[in-house]
Amino acid sequence: MNTHKLLQAALILFGVVCCLVYPLAIVWPSGWAWHEGSPAASNYFLMIVGVYATLGVFLIRAAADPQANRSLILFAIWSSLVHGLIMGAQSFAQPMHMGHIPGDVSALLIMAAVLAWLLHADRARAADAPA
Repeated sequence: MNTHKLLQAALILFGVVCCLVYPLAIVWPSGWAWHEGSPAASNYFLMIVGVYATLGVFLIRAAADPQANRSLILFAIWSSLVHGLIMGAQSFAQPMHMGHIPGDVSALLIMAAVLAWLLHADRARAADAPA
């Protein structure tokens, strides 16, 4: 499988995960929800769910033509890296949130790393392709 197909698959996979933040918080609240109670108990969490579900839909759509959607993918990479690092620091500062390290923190950092690597590799592949 070439890097282009891997990038497309990763965009779909991470897009689906972004769309599943709400159910993940129900199944594994200590790894995906930063508040007590049900996912719907927090206005903040519902706003995050809305933002990530929207990003997820657009990542899935970007899989059709990743190079044409490079800016969106770069936004997903950099925003995931920043968000993951901030949440990681908050998890270590508040030991009751350490469950987020293997949960949403890792998911964001893995998403950022995989998409960055594949986007770079796919761009290099496209540049080397004969015109």
